This record gives sequence, structure tokens and C-alpha cells, in this order.
Amino acid sequence: MLSDRPVTPSTLSVKDLPWQILWDKEKCTLCGKCTAVCPVNSIELGVFRKRVFQATLNPEDTPGNLHTIYHGLRQKTDPAYACVGCAMCNMVCPNDAIIPARSDEADKLRMHIDRGGQPRRRGGRRNRAGGVLDQIKFIRISMLTDPALDAGRHEFELRTLLGRILPPEESMKCLTQNGWIPPVREIYPLVIGGMSFGALSPNMWEGLQMGVAYLNEELGMPVRMCTGEGGCPPRLLRSRFLKYVILQIASGYFGWDEIIHALPEMKEDPCAVEIKYGQGAKPGDGGLLMWYKVNKLIAAIRGVPPGVSLPSPPTHQTKYSIEESVAKMIQSMYMAWGFRVPVYPKISGTSTAMAVLNNLTRNPFAAGLAIDGEDGGTGAAYNVSMNHMGHPIASNIRDAYLTLVTVGKQNEIPLFAGGGVGKNGNLAANAAALIMLGASGIQTGKYIMQAAAGCLGSETDRCNICNIGLCPKGITSQDPRLYRRLDPEMVAERVVDVFLSFDTELRKIVAPLGRSTSLPIGMSDALGISDKDAADRLQIKYVI
Repeated sequence: MLSDRPVTPSTLSVKDLPWQILWDKEKCTLCGKCTAVCPVNSIELGVFRKRVFQATLNPEDTPGNLHTIYHGLRQKTDPAYACVGCAMCNMVCPNDAIIPARSDEADKLRMHIDRGGQPRRRGGRRNRAGGVLDQIKFIRISMLTDPALDAGRHEFELRTLLGRILPPEESMKCLTQNGWIPPVREIYPLVIGGMSFGALSPNMWEGLQMGVAYLNEELGMPVRMCTGEGGCPPRLLRSRFLKYVILQIASGYFGWDEIIHALPEMKEDPCAVEIKYGQGAKPGDGGLLMWYKVNKLIAAIRGVPPGVSLPSPPTHQTKYSIEESVAKMIQSMYMAWGFRVPVYPKISGTSTAMAVLNNLTRNPFAAGLAIDGEDGGTGAAYNVSMNHMGHPIASNIRDAYLTLVTVGKQNEIPLFAGGGVGKNGNLAANAAALIMLGASGIQTGKYIMQAAAGCLGSETDRCNICNIGLCPKGITSQDPRLYRRLDPEMVAERVVDVFLSFDTELRKIVAPLGRSTSLPIGMSDALGISDKDAADRLQIKYVI
């Protein structure tokens, strides 16, 4: 900080910032790459005055001071320019002369980020590491009791069903009375969760779609991707690749004018329609796309003027109960596609999830239920919602499955779980744990961003600037200068790698259970945990 700057109650020092930039004067060549690449302009060139003490061995010479001027880097302390720890400066530095370092003692910035009366908004997920999913172990291993399978040589059919699976007698009754049978899709159990065209950059979205298409057409893996709230590019709506896509409709209805107009020209039906009522990262809030990211392309697809923030209502207007939603919205979506496409709701993890599920069991139109836990990611939300609201997914999905068991419909309504799956890199283990707790399928988004595109966000509040469109990797930016850093073909290649490695690990987990043609849904006797309270809550074995 310069000495001529006034010190006010809101003045911060570098020591008050959670991310502090370490700069090595001896290595730096002042090339300026770090200042050019910094997404939040947290570093600037500075001029410094240095005092050097001079003395000689000759006693007749008077010691003195020599003042020199040199140029270097200075970290800004204004909260608006606080370093986010992305380390892009280190990535572009030719001499490894600069790197951000996190200080756990620096906690004053959080008191000064509400300038102008606006609380903090950010992207990412809950800033809390760990979780119960990583503590769960798979304890049932076939040792002379069941036929153990060879994960490397045996044929596996790892598939799940999306849609209302009625018993044969009820299917015939439905066909006789209504003239149709609920549609059911056979898909891969790992689904890429809803991330909208707008929240993601064009290159990122294209890379995901290319990867999904390759997995389906070349490798025979029926992987599906959800569009999120924001519609679809017109080219995709009118292509044969639409069958690999789950269309999401949320309370803002963004992009659905384009979808409805494209209906007569669609070559294929979408895989399913997901009606979003809630999101695990921000329960009780609607979607939010801030004005930084609403350029002409996004505005055209969503049917809005460019340059305005797009907050969605927290609820679907005119529909204030699950009964009304089933009667109106779910049935309307079925009718739009001639009862050929499964339609299911998605809610955030909540203590009222069982009330929603109980209503769905009494209606033949609901094709399933997706529950998004508190550790889910998002492109933009209020910090208080992300860190202090929500319900863990493990207990929510377990309660939902046991509720279905109680009413005898555990094989009829599929449950999809999301929110924090693969949070610590254990994607297959987390997914298998949720499947054995009762989920039929898993949704993941943040992990795909990190593994396929190199997302820098973490639970130590690193980066997390998805909301303002300055993503240093170009994943969540609508600025061509940024998203050109992202090669769609490389993203597609990494998506394929992720699913192939996930498939191998999932086989390694289910093979000792003797499962090869069906997922171990609800097979909780294979799970154990060393936390007694968690074992009692999830009704799994306590092992120590």
C-alpha cells in the first residue's frame, strides 16, 4: 500500500486477504503476462524506492544511504480486486516468479465484500470439504458365498431405467384406458447434470455434446446430458443428437419459446424432460444468469434483451403444489411430445422431499424424481445460500428409497441423486454408495467441469468467479477472448476418458457383489461406515 493512501475503516492490507500473491523479484523479467491474464486485475505494476546502506573498510569514508528505484508488482487490496487464487499468473509466468498462496488466518475480507449493500454472489459450491459419501465403505465381498465376478473379463451391462416402470397388469390397464404406456428409457447410470448454455461457454457446451455423442455412437454407452435452464441452440434441436439430451424447463422458461417452435421440425425426441423446482446449491432460489454473460447469442436463445441479469422466480408461477404441478405441468409436457417422452421433477434436497415423493407415487405421469443435495455446484448464487442452506443428499435419497419400499413402489419410480458426487475425486465410489442407498442414477456436473475442462474452483474458495463471466479457463465465460482458450475437441476427449474410467471403477465395485446385469439399487447390506451416528441415520452397518 502506498504511504499517501488514506487509511479508513474499510482499508485492508495484503495480510487481510485470503489469497496473497508471492512475487520473486530476482526471477521476474517484468514481461507483464501475469497482469494481462489476471481475471480480476488483482495485480498491477508498481514503482518502488529501495534504500541500500553503503559502507567501506576505509575509516575515512562516511557511511551513507543509496536510494534506488526499481519496478515490480503490487497486489491490490481493494475488495473489488481481491485475488481469487486461480494461479493463472503462475501458469503463464516463464520463470515461475509468482504464485498465490492461501492464508487461513486472513479473514477480514468477508466483512467488506458487501459494498453498496449487495451481499456476495459467486459460483462454485459449498465452501466445506469432506462429506459422508467418502466415509462409506463397500464391505460385502463375495468369498466362497456368492459367485464373484472378474471385473476385467466378465460382461457387464451397467444400465438404469428412466421412466415410470408399471407392473404388467397396470401397463395393460393404462393402455386400455388411456391409449398409451409410460415411456421408459434405458440409459447409463451417470448423467451429466444440468448446466445451461449461457452458464457455460459455447466451446464448453459444444465439447460436452461432442463427448456425449461419441460415447453413444462409437462406444455404445447411452450417456445423457441435461441442458440446464437456458434452452438449446436451434441446430441441436433439429439434429438427430437431441435424443442424447434431457431438456430442462425451470421457473424462468428461458429458451422454451425456441423449443416449442422447433417441435414440428425435430428429427428425434429428447431423452426426457426435467422440470426443475429446486437446485441443491441454492435451495429456495431460482436460477441466476448475471448480465455480464448475457450477450447477443444468449439473449437470442433465451428470448430476452442482451445485457440484463436473468433471475428466475423461486417457484413456477401459478403452480404452488406438487398436485397442481403434476396435473398441469408434467401432463402438459407429456402431451407436447405425444406421451413419448418421460417427464420428471427435480427438487433440491429438503426435509419435505418425502411429501413430494408421496404425491408422485399416486400419479402415473411422474417418470421419476431427481434430488439435488447441498454440495451441488452452480454458476451463480448468493454465498449465504450456498454455505448455509440445503440438505445432504445421502440421507435424503435413503429416506426417499425407504419410503418407496414402504408403499411397494421401489421398482416403479426411479430416483436420481446429485450434489457433491465426486467432490473429492472419488466419483465412482460416491456414485456406487448412492446407488446402494437407493438411487437408480447419479447426476454430476462440477466433477465433469473439473476433469474435462480443468475448472480451478475448490472448497477453499478458490476462483469461484463463474458468475461474472471472467472464468480464466473459458469454461463459464461468454467473452470470446476467454473461451477461445478452451478447445471443444479436447473437452470431448476428456469427457470420454472420464466415463470410461468411471465405468471401469464401477465394475470393480459391483463385481465382488456378483452383479453384472443390474445395478445394486438399495443393496445397503453391502455398505458400512465407521461413524455410528451416520450408520444409524442411513440404516447401514457400523464397522470399526
